Amino acid sequence: MAGEGAKIVITDLDVARGEAVAAGIVAKGGEALFFQQDVTDEAAWPGAIEMAVARFGRLDTMVCNAGIAVFGPSLTMSLAEFRRQNAVNVDGVFMSAKYAALQMRKQGDGGSIIMMSSVAGLRGSANLAGYSASKGAVRLLSKSMALELASDGIRVNSVHPGIIITPIWEKAASPLGGGLNSPLDPQVLGAAVPIGKPSAPEEIANGVLFLASDAAHHMTGSELVIDGGITAGAIRRPS
Repeated sequence: MAGEGAKIVITDLDVARGEAVAAGIVAKGGEALFFQQDVTDEAAWPGAIEMAVARFGRLDTMVCNAGIAVFGPSLTMSLAEFRRQNAVNVDGVFMSAKYAALQMRKQGDGGSIIMMSSVAGLRGSANLAGYSASKGAVRLLSKSMALELASDGIRVNSVHPGIIITPIWEKAASPLGGGLNSPLDPQVLGAAVPIGKPSAPEEIANGVLFLASDAAHHMTGSELVIDGGITAGAIRRPS
């Protein structure tokens, strides 16, 4: 998005990683601001929006991207783990969309809100019950808010990635059954994807860029699935 001229505000709990991303954008001639934020803290949200607007003058796009996963059987998952996933994946998405929409409505000329769901929000998955529940909630939250905000010209869509090579896999066991040969084993992960390999983060980013752009001006309440064919049929299991 920075490469297309967007001015970027990045927030995260991980200060070092967030500052590195912002510095990388600036080093390439872009504009970016980072500040630390816990998306589950509602009291911090008005100030976060105000900081973005104070720096760049307005808010046109909100990407609700924060998310966590706890993989494992439902019967051994604690209520605290279930609630933590919903706090980040649902409450955080709701608050980011709500406060972004309030600013966009104030500006009076529309905007784009993009909620990160998952293929796990489109169908059930063993050992991902809490995560799937949260991502399914995001799917319908996006559709409901799309209807509420349509008259304001504010578009709300959800993105549904499949298996993407990101650091989340370093913190979780394989949902395919058994552990991974290594934390990010493309061969094992790719066996679950019909096209034979996991997606790269840039492939999801391109979909987000499209939804943020004027090219998607007539899309709202839609689901953009970027999964290498996972939801088209049965998962292929590793032999």
